[in-house]
Amino acid sequence: MEPALPKHLPADARRAHTVEAVMALAATQNPSEITTAAIAQHMQLTQGALFRHFPNKEAIWQAVMQWVAEQLLGRLIRAAEGKEAKASSVAALRAMFLAHIGFVAEHPGVPRMMFGELQRAETTPAKQLVQALVTHYGQRLHTLLEEGKARGELAPTLDSQAAATLFIGTVQGLVMQAMLAGDMGRMRSDAPRVFEIYLRGIRSDAT
Repeated sequence: MEPALPKHLPADARRAHTVEAVMALAATQNPSEITTAAIAQHMQLTQGALFRHFPNKEAIWQAVMQWVAEQLLGRLIRAAEGKEAKASSVAALRAMFLAHIGFVAEHPGVPRMMFGELQRAETTPAKQLVQALVTHYGQRLHTLLEEGKARGELAPTLDSQAAATLFIGTVQGLVMQAMLAGDMGRMRSDAPRVFEIYLRGIRSDAT
């Protein structure tokens, strides 16, 4: 349990702490089993205090997915726009791959939350945010892959749409393997070697 928070935090700070609490709980249990009572207990609040900032559990989940989308995309963009990455599409792809793995290793509750939302049959604001995140991510990768082809770094016949899908799928595979092993940190050591195998399939023979 976290240390008790001040009773009269500003609304934005209270919402941010709620997101942190949900992510901490999701790192060790099924997100669908996380109750508002558990969230309030983790924060050492009453449920009434929690509901002063969120009308219901769905609103909390939406706030969490909004945070994930902003933080993950922000990290990926910064990685792709680094000094070395700007000079090479391959370097940018590698930086994004490792940044994504690093983000999940730091926030192991993220994949549990995302997979949980995508498995829901009904459409919810949180699920829509996850779908929009994946779509935007794929679009950025597609653009980067096309730039790599134009630079001669990647195979000119490369199917950029399929390569973008495989990129995300490779990250997800590493995440799933780490979750099955109960060791999220192993992704960091596996990621560079796995990316090099991915790279062999998309790189131009001339590079």
